[in-house]
Amino acid sequence: MPAPGENLRIDPARLWDSLMEMAKIGPGIAGGNNRQTLTDADSEGRHLFKRWCEAAGMTMGVDTMGNMFATRAGTDPDAAPVYMGSHLDTQPTGGKYDGVLGVLGALEAVRTMNDLGIRTKHPIVVVNWTNEEGTRFAPAMLASGVFAGKHSQDWAYDRVDHDGKRFGDELKRIGWVGEETVGARKIHALFELHIEQGPILEAEGKDIGVVTHGQGLRWIECTVTGKESHTGSTPMPMRRNAGRGLALITELVHEIAMKHQPNAVGAIGHIDVYPNSRNIIPGKVVFTIDFRSHLLDVIEAMMAEFEAKAPGLCEGIGVSLDWKIVGQFNPPAFNEDCVKAVRSAAEKLGYTHRDIVSGAGHDACWINDVAPTAMIMCPCVDGLSHNEAEDISPEWAAAGTDVLLHAVLETAEVVG
Repeated sequence: MPAPGENLRIDPARLWDSLMEMAKIGPGIAGGNNRQTLTDADSEGRHLFKRWCEAAGMTMGVDTMGNMFATRAGTDPDAAPVYMGSHLDTQPTGGKYDGVLGVLGALEAVRTMNDLGIRTKHPIVVVNWTNEEGTRFAPAMLASGVFAGKHSQDWAYDRVDHDGKRFGDELKRIGWVGEETVGARKIHALFELHIEQGPILEAEGKDIGVVTHGQGLRWIECTVTGKESHTGSTPMPMRRNAGRGLALITELVHEIAMKHQPNAVGAIGHIDVYPNSRNIIPGKVVFTIDFRSHLLDVIEAMMAEFEAKAPGLCEGIGVSLDWKIVGQFNPPAFNEDCVKAVRSAAEKLGYTHRDIVSGAGHDACWINDVAPTAMIMCPCVDGLSHNEAEDISPEWAAAGTDVLLHAVLETAEVVG
């Protein structure tokens, strides 16, 4: 069979219906989703995904980290599979498309192959990675990280949430501990479709982002310790205000990131203030810093400046600083052949496109270390993500999935 032509497209209505059906599971409070990893809602979403995959003729495998792999057979049983997918878990106040589009877009691509009787030499696998978000169990991309050998499974199982519940216990509780050894699968190539989570594609009127690189990151957990005391009766010169240490470091992080424009970002994310009372000066603040760049030397320079300046800022106001890195990966450069397949698909289909760097971390960033990998991005309204107001259009979803379909078919080798 010749290579599929530009008339081969997915069913946009069927894709959108699937997205809306999945969004009914773990609804948020403002139109989005709260389907955090290893919750009952996560399990319910997994069961729906499994039913859909089996209805499409695929067989489901699950590894001991709960990663789900739905396989469509190829004509050569010895050929390594081509993978496509993303994640179904969400932030506590997440949108309906972050990750989910990549999983259900991949499913729609398989449904389209079935509709048209397209066969491929390589098997095709649709994957749902466990705990991409990292919001309940840090770090992000936990299960793909174990798959890629970045973390041990025992270490991952011992991660705890804010209630002290272990990852391994919760995975068992919801019934998704599989039998496959993590990382044992062979991968010919992997493609991940995702919303941009940034404003560039929409602002420039581009249909498709051809992702050439991902950003590396360093997540730093900081603990500033001062002394709790009464806000009304403690003289200003005698205060050891941990909250002030947070404020100084917040400004430092902003200054460091601004020095390295346009290739860097940095911000304070999670914050816990103790004792968090309106009339007690904070005695301790625990917070995270997120530094990112697609250039390793920039990440290292930002870290060096933080290490050189932050302790002194705290010492100068009578508080102490302890910090540790709780998440990190170096910037990935995606596989040139896979990137070319994405770009060629966009051009063949007539979609406007541009090269882009992923500003967020994704499972593809870890898998890129063990297999040829690339990403496809579609726009999202106002660049908004990790927010219940996250939004995309059916046309954007369809365009991204069309490109995914064609890139995967080119890589998996269509046969007559």
